[in-house]
Amino acid sequence: MFGKRKEATQGLNIIIVGGGKVGVTLVEQLAQEGHDITIIDQNAKVVESITNTYDAMGVIGNGASYSTQVEAGIENADLFIAVTNSDELNLLCCTVAKRAGNLAAIARVRTPDYSKEVDYFIEKLGDGLIQQTVICAIERDGKVHIPSGDFIIRAKDIISFAASQRESRLFLKRIGFKTGQVKTCMIVGGGRAGYYAAELLIKAGINVRIIETNQTRCERLSELLPEATIIHGDGTSEELLKEEGIEDVDAFIPLTGIDEENILLSLHAKKVSHAKVITRLTRNNFMEVVSGLDLGSVLYPKYITSEAIIAYVRARNNSKGCNIETLYHMFDSRAEAIEFKVEKESDVVDVPLSKLSLKKDLLIAFINRNGKIIIPKGQDMIKVKDTVMIVTTHKGFKDIQDILA
Repeated sequence: MFGKRKEATQGLNIIIVGGGKVGVTLVEQLAQEGHDITIIDQNAKVVESITNTYDAMGVIGNGASYSTQVEAGIENADLFIAVTNSDELNLLCCTVAKRAGNLAAIARVRTPDYSKEVDYFIEKLGDGLIQQTVICAIERDGKVHIPSGDFIIRAKDIISFAASQRESRLFLKRIGFKTGQVKTCMIVGGGRAGYYAAELLIKAGINVRIIETNQTRCERLSELLPEATIIHGDGTSEELLKEEGIEDVDAFIPLTGIDEENILLSLHAKKVSHAKVITRLTRNNFMEVVSGLDLGSVLYPKYITSEAIIAYVRARNNSKGCNIETLYHMFDSRAEAIEFKVEKESDVVDVPLSKLSLKKDLLIAFINRNGKIIIPKGQDMIKVKDTVMIVTTHKGFKDIQDILA
């Protein structure tokens, strides 16, 4: 076993299988939040690199092996997370872990065939209308601000806001930001990400075209997504893109397996069309360079995956009667948006917000009460069974009471 065991903390004992991009991101962020982390990977260099870089223990071996899990401390673990590149291995790891220890287990599953069986896996693996707008966070000159009532928005500020769908459109129109309903979308790359994106877009009533180089994959996509138009060809070909109508689509999403290709495709789409562009990047080595390019909305899958798992870990580590429903990192993880489910009475319940002593750099974005979204004012109160969204530059909140100074 690699690494040096640190002194006991109030965090969770967490075992992570898989030292890839998502695994490393989880180790980094969960270790910073005070949890005891043990990483399992079959690659000795990977384990050694992680344990030398982060405050974590390491075990070299097969994460699905009972003996390997025992060496990693499965009997005393609170949470087991499998994020290897193999869905089958992740599921097997968690199945063994659930039998070996009294703990919760999380398996990353990306294959479309398994997505339809998610309820079964959850059962086996266990738990795992307003007319207002609120400005939640503002980035100015590289610094993130949580605005108070006297904060003044300036030109070139980057803002994050919360509102209903209808009010969002009205707000964007008022500030001169052109919007339009997306009716057509072109996706380059028919892998797992392309499939899931197309499936969601089709359900939203959007006409989808997918360009994929592999003939066999095209045939499979035609079976999985009969409503989509599947095009066999090279999605990096300017001639093919033009022929298939890139100049007229409402949205363009490059989902190849190569970041450089996705960047070039996004820049090309921005040049020849007015499409809404979403760029998927797997690496964050050159984030400052990338942020200076006009790539539309940039998504990093490893952060999306880690956010869901970190939200679960924080909720699992909390015993104050409050649960984290969702967690999002904003502005390159310099701010967090956290949705809490209020399960019981506490110091923040049934008290006018104006009388709560809140931490600085924190904003209550909205309250969800029985499906009704409330943009809170001073006299509004948080009640039991509400879900509350807060935005803050503080890190590591686990409970709604953490908002108090």
